[in-house]
Amino acid sequence: MARNADLGYYTNFMNLLDYAAVAVPAGVMSNGLPWGVTLFGRVFTDQYLLSLAAALQESQGLPLVGGALPNASLPARAARHDRARLVVCGAHLQGLPLNGQLLARGAHRLALTRSAPRYRLYALAGGPPLRPGMVRVEQDGAAIEVEVWELPSSELGSFLTGIPAPLGLGKVELADGSWETGFICELYGLAEAKDITAHGGWRAWLTAGNGR
Repeated sequence: MARNADLGYYTNFMNLLDYAAVAVPAGVMSNGLPWGVTLFGRVFTDQYLLSLAAALQESQGLPLVGGALPNASLPARAARHDRARLVVCGAHLQGLPLNGQLLARGAHRLALTRSAPRYRLYALAGGPPLRPGMVRVEQDGAAIEVEVWELPSSELGSFLTGIPAPLGLGKVELADGSWETGFICELYGLAEAKDITAHGGWRAWLTAGNGR
């Protein structure tokens, strides 16, 4: 128990919150006293945190246990992030009818941004709830407002199986040139759809009094 208390001096309380955590030395202050940081994450993210901790310690060049032990030469292991990013453009946006499907899976919003200017947005037939379809085009495209969410990778499968045709998940190009997994729409679904690209996004279209 005493050894466990020593090793977990800065991290034991994380168990009460069901978090994983690792304490890492981070340098020496101007008064000569050492200081450190505690990295913490959701349950079962231990390996990811340890990989980050190893990289941090190596970057600082600090010895282990106050210099009593040499730095361990551990084989490099990639930090595995057990969360996936998802780009949404319609009913799953924050505060809209299907956003609860993301929240129920432990998702949180990372960013409000836009797609690359290579898409058109359509209000699809059917509902409720009303849904848009975002389609990549070769010309006359526009930047569509989207949100980037992050959720546990283990939840992505169940989320995917609940997406109705003609929608699906594929790769979406964002304004910064990066590509993320997000909502796409098959072309056959546009037969009775209305082009709403000029509004710049689904929320703006709804705010303009549409979809009532």
